[in-house]
Amino acid sequence: MFGSLTEKLTQLVRSLGGKRQLTEENISDAIKQVRLALLDADVNYTVASRFVHKVKEKCLGTTVLASATPDQQFIKIMHDELTALMGSEEEGLVLREEPTVIMLCGLQGSGKTTQCAKLGAYLHKQDPKRKIILAACDLQRPAAVEQLCTLGKQAELLVFTLAGEKDPNRVAKEALVFAKKEQAGVLILDTAGRLHIDDALMEELAKIKQEVKPQEVLFVASAAMGQDAVKTALEFHQRVGITGSILTMLDGTARAGAAISIREVTGMPLKFEGIGEKLGDLQPFHPKSMADRILGMGDVVNLMRKVQEHVTEEEEAELEKKMLKGAFTYQDYIKQMSMFKKMGPLKGILKMIPGMPSLDQIDLDEKEFTRVESMILSMTVDERTERVELVPSRRRRIAAGSGTKLDDVNRLVKNFKKMKQLCKELPALQKQMQKRGGNKEKFLWR
Repeated sequence: MFGSLTEKLTQLVRSLGGKRQLTEENISDAIKQVRLALLDADVNYTVASRFVHKVKEKCLGTTVLASATPDQQFIKIMHDELTALMGSEEEGLVLREEPTVIMLCGLQGSGKTTQCAKLGAYLHKQDPKRKIILAACDLQRPAAVEQLCTLGKQAELLVFTLAGEKDPNRVAKEALVFAKKEQAGVLILDTAGRLHIDDALMEELAKIKQEVKPQEVLFVASAAMGQDAVKTALEFHQRVGITGSILTMLDGTARAGAAISIREVTGMPLKFEGIGEKLGDLQPFHPKSMADRILGMGDVVNLMRKVQEHVTEEEEAELEKKMLKGAFTYQDYIKQMSMFKKMGPLKGILKMIPGMPSLDQIDLDEKEFTRVESMILSMTVDERTERVELVPSRRRRIAAGSGTKLDDVNRLVKNFKKMKQLCKELPALQKQMQKRGGNKEKFLWR
């Protein structure tokens, strides 16, 4: 995601690394390159111009800190301005009334029906006691109703349909009556789209909005459309009135234009982003997280979300304590691997770690982690907790039991010892870095 833009901005920052200070000359040169990179990423021209103007003003009006180099200062200003451009803070849904009505709209092919189910699954996960109902109001696209029913079944959500009905407005009204009767917390309306904007589509959406009075009207846009998605969002906002957007297909080859421009152009926040095809692949849009990803700084915000979902504070504190002492065992290692598996594909997790986005380009063999898991599971409890030494005879038995070779077991033991030693040395390494004048602010923007 955003590969080309991230690469260009990273190269630009590196070019400033050799400068002793930020001057009007090198700032002007850098700003020109930033503008070209943004336009190439399909960012709205007006938005790109305003952005580089603000960055230049901040650079010229900022005194470079003694603890920061020019490249660090420049990327910090870029990060702050990108975050502000996309909204500064995460903005959630307005869930006040019962049922809260959420209407999804957009062009055909943007993924509205799928996002309905994803949003329902997300809200149910946040509060399993909350009843979610999906309403099939897209009566234009063939099989749209069947698709929503299938997705609703997968997500274990109720789907309201009216067989043979041709009027989406009536479906929406009846769905609201049904939702009240069922004491549902949220009603999500899947509306029709077109291949292009037309008066019939807008009139249909306006009627539905007038009848059911949704608290949220979310425009669903494909990130792959770039600047066209932003123009379409603006027209939907002017004619229907949206309260926010959902950006889909961010796991593909999106050029970042829509993500950067859509809030500035419409004045409405980006509320969610689709990051995959599975029902669970929807997450709240966080401006800081997006700025991190665009600048190649990982994705700490969503990494921590995943950690919090699958790891308790007690488990995290215990594991950290053991790792810093170099006292964790193979048993702890297998627990850690299990937690990583729950969080998603290893490639995706490593990509979120600051300084490691290039791993996305590496062909990681996840089968290797399965082999490691098999070897550890073939150990006895005493072996896993390192109460006994893994002598050659034990290693041969582990290899035979896990279907691996003795060399594989030897490599596991060798790498495990190295990792434990590295963890023991980490506190001393951190102290050395602090003595050399390092601080949190400095390392944050490397």
